[in-house]
Amino acid sequence: MAGGKIQKKRHGAAGGAGGGGGRLQGGIPFEKSKGQHILRNPALVDSIVAKAGLKPTDTVLEIGPGTGNLTKRLLEAGVKAVVAVELDPRMVLELNRRFQGHPLSSRLKVIQGDVLKCDLPYFDICVANIPYQISSPLTFKLLSHRPIFRCAVIMFQREFAMRLVAQPGDSLYCRLSVNVQLLSRVSHLLKVGRNNFRPPPKVDSSVVRIEPRKPLPPVSFKEWDGLVRICFNRKNKTLGALFKQKRVLELLEKNYKTMQSLQLTQDAEMGEEKMSADDVAVLANMVEDLSMETGDEKEDDEMEMDDADMAGDGAASFKEKVMGILQQGDFAEKRGSKLSQVDFLYLLSLFNKAGIHFS
Repeated sequence: MAGGKIQKKRHGAAGGAGGGGGRLQGGIPFEKSKGQHILRNPALVDSIVAKAGLKPTDTVLEIGPGTGNLTKRLLEAGVKAVVAVELDPRMVLELNRRFQGHPLSSRLKVIQGDVLKCDLPYFDICVANIPYQISSPLTFKLLSHRPIFRCAVIMFQREFAMRLVAQPGDSLYCRLSVNVQLLSRVSHLLKVGRNNFRPPPKVDSSVVRIEPRKPLPPVSFKEWDGLVRICFNRKNKTLGALFKQKRVLELLEKNYKTMQSLQLTQDAEMGEEKMSADDVAVLANMVEDLSMETGDEKEDDEMEMDDADMAGDGAASFKEKVMGILQQGDFAEKRGSKLSQVDFLYLLSLFNKAGIHFS
């Protein structure tokens, strides 16, 4: 509907826009492989619109409108405009037919294209039932959009939604949780059973509210993600063990020496490099390992670096420096899966103050 390539098929799916049958009124089959699952429960559609907190002055972005069930409710809510982005030209045609001559049709603009590739227009609120395979890239594309919107109310696959809202210590708490919550406040609104869709997907869903933080935290995202990536490499391993890995120490020492040679102080680095839209957009290129992490520890072929492994006094001294920072903040025995946003920000500040950077 809103992302991925269109693939023509001769056979139909197992549902329709508003009940039985696997085709639209014009005989168009749904493509489940492209995430085309249409909301058929009017009460659920009304609930989603109600929880969006719409205002008469709002421009609403809808992604993957399909046959327009949610679109119709948004227009009837009295908003200023609805901009619907739809990939499938068949659905675009169906939307245009449905709203032709509608009293509120002048408030609807339909854009045919891939939401992940097109430039998004201005909007105040995003309300969407999206193809689940674009969940990660779409989330971070929205969070990198400028100007910052007020909120997004989006239907996600249940497990993905629960990762977004997971808290430290939860089994689903992962890099996705930490990174999204750095940039926004996330809350769970509704559980949605699979039978509310036609055709029904294989999994249940949830509606989530995402409110971008204003202003963004005064931190370089590249620095932040570099730290979080290490801490969640094996999230149930202590930070003391993770930061003893040879690869980690070599990377940090290389960055440290580079920064020293450039004579960049922490004040200059953090005073000038704040989080920007382009910085946030880096996440769009990291979605494969952010989208559905299992929480299981990865096979770790990295060796911890003992003093005997260190090439000279300099390397041993740098390891002591890193371990000293972890001890200073009482982080050596803690695990990434238990750290909060405040913990990560504090740990990053300790490393940066010591001249150690992650990008």
